Parts: sequence; C-alpha cells; structure tokens
Amino acid sequence: MSAFTLADLARIVATRAAASPEESYTARLVADPARAAKKFGEEAVETVIAAIENDRAGLVSESADALYHLVALLAARGIDLEDVMAELARRTAQSGLAEKASRPAGDDSGGRNG
Repeated sequence: MSAFTLADLARIVATRAAASPEESYTARLVADPARAAKKFGEEAVETVIAAIENDRAGLVSESADALYHLVALLAARGIDLEDVMAELARRTAQSGLAEKASRPAGDDSGGRNG
C-alpha cells in the first residue's frame, strides 16, 4: 500500500466539495471560506496546545485535523495545493538565512522552512 499524501487529501477534498452541503461537511466548509478559516484556526491552536503539552497522540490527531482544514480552506479560496507546494519548493531551493536576508527590512514573517 502506498503512502497517503497531501495530494491525495486535496483530491478527496475536491471530490467531497462537489457534493451537496447538506450531505458533506467538506462541501459546507468549502462553500463558506470564513467558516473554513475559523475551523483551520481552531485546529491550529489545538495542534499547538498538544505540542506544548508533549501529547504525542494529540499532536498527531490535531495535525491531521489542521492539515485537512487547511486543504479545505485552500479549496474554499480557489488555491490549488500545488501552488503551495511550488512555493515550498521555491523556498527550499535556498537556505533560510539567505531567504530571510532577501526580504525587505523589518519583514520577520517567519515564512521560511529552513
């Protein structure tokens, strides 16, 4: 059995988003970007709490929730996961320090992965 990927998740979200909102939680989220954003925020906070509490099982579970809700939020805003992956690829092509140095002064947004 092959590993489940974020691309697999994006395909599932896209398929479920096409269903009726009365039949699909994902369709309801994608139809309401503000709701999707709030749910992602809630799950992100729960992920942080699990990490701070050193709750391994909770961190795994909440991370799964956060990833799902992020992919649903991206779909709600018409952003392909591939666009995010391309941005990650672009960022990882240089060191984090080099990327940070290339930002305008005062931009410490933390948008680096290395």
